[in-house]
Amino acid sequence: GGVREVDINLAVANLVRNNLLAEGLEVDLLAEFDPLLNGYQALALVSIHADSCDYVNDQASGYKISAAMSTTYPETAVRLTNCLRERYAQATGMKFHATSVTPDMTQYHAFGEINPNTPAAIIEVGFMNLDYEMLTQHQDIVARGITDGILCYVRNESVSQPVLP
Repeated sequence: GGVREVDINLAVANLVRNNLLAEGLEVDLLAEFDPLLNGYQALALVSIHADSCDYVNDQASGYKISAAMSTTYPETAVRLTNCLRERYAQATGMKFHATSVTPDMTQYHAFGEINPNTPAAIIEVGFMNLDYEMLTQHQDIVARGITDGILCYVRNESVSQPVLP
């Protein structure tokens, strides 16, 4: 339909940024291959993506999250991931699509570029095919789920059922 992944990613990232700024947090919005990623140090890094626009099957719906486990403190990356997973599901009503987390996510290039003390996660906010309406018509809800996950992490809120990333 002429919608590109980069357009969805950027629209959602800008909404998340604005939400976090409104909460008084300092936010950097970086491109996927931004030179600032080299040694980047922050409270957390969350990389926002949308999944395939190709029809895969009737189960290709939902979101995916993976943590950077190569960090100095993997437990913080796990906490970040757990917060994102729970708060995103609560906000969007989408299901976690655990069976399609790929090595491209678990070994995401930015994870190896940032400072090893920076906890990081990558989120695929939904499939551009079966989740098209959510990703194009309800970006505020998608952004709220990510924002709430980041705030959960920053505020050290608990999650109901912690799991590994």
